[in-house]
Formats: sequence, structure tokens, C-alpha cells
Amino acid sequence: MNNKSRVVLLGIIAAGLVLVAVFFYPVNVDKNNATSEVTDFASLVASLTALGAAVEPSGMVSQPYFSPEGKTASVNGETIQVFEYPDVESASREAALISPDGSSIGTTMVLWVDSPHFYKLDRLIVLYLGDNSETIGLLQALIGDQIAGR
Repeated sequence: MNNKSRVVLLGIIAAGLVLVAVFFYPVNVDKNNATSEVTDFASLVASLTALGAAVEPSGMVSQPYFSPEGKTASVNGETIQVFEYPDVESASREAALISPDGSSIGTTMVLWVDSPHFYKLDRLIVLYLGDNSETIGLLQALIGDQIAGR
């Protein structure tokens, strides 16, 4: 095996290790304790940052199917929308309106620009549009499995 072949082989091995690290990103978060760590937008941002994500709050968003105005944040370049409710019951009531695949919310049919992923934790509903496995992994680690989406 010549030097060029060895360099290519090492490159392939390194790329494989990076992919394994992304898909099996070790997150040291106890899901049973997530409720006490993530209680609002600020604590979600802090928890994502603590896990090593580059997080920037980026603005506000209104969606016709959710009653509170939401806050947006960039997480490693991916946008999430966070809707904070006054109580768990209000969040649960609106979360129950989301169809399993996220294509409708109540009587509103939604045509998404990318794959929707909805997460709920206590008073929060988080919406991520995209398929970035690292972003999905971070949200699952802090909030749990998605409640709806593709």
C-alpha cells in the first residue's frame, strides 16, 4: 500500500469516526431530570449551550395555531421555535391538537418547508423544521422524544 492509499484510507476512517460521533453524540443528561433543568426558553438555551451547541436567540415568531408568541433561536445554524405557555394544561391542550405527522394543527393544514419535529416539555412546545440529526439529538436529550412530526 503506497502513501497516497494510506492517506485516503485514514481519511475514510476519520470521516467514519466523525459520523459515528454525530449519530451517537454522548449527551450526559438524565431525561428524568430534564424537567427540572429545562423550564423555559432561557433554561433551554442554557442547557443547549452547556451541551456544547452554539446557540443564539434570534427573535420572535407568531404561529396562528399556537396562542403564545414564540421565541426563536439558532442552534448550530438550525432554527428552533419555542412556545412558552402560562401553565402545563394550556401547553398540553394545544399540543394535543397536533396531528401525529405534524401536517395539521387543529383545523389548520400546514405545508411545511421542511420536516416538522414537535417536542413538549411541561409548559414548552418546541418546533424544529429540518432533518439535522445533531439538532434532533440535542432536543431529544433535553426534552425527550418528539410528540409529532416526521
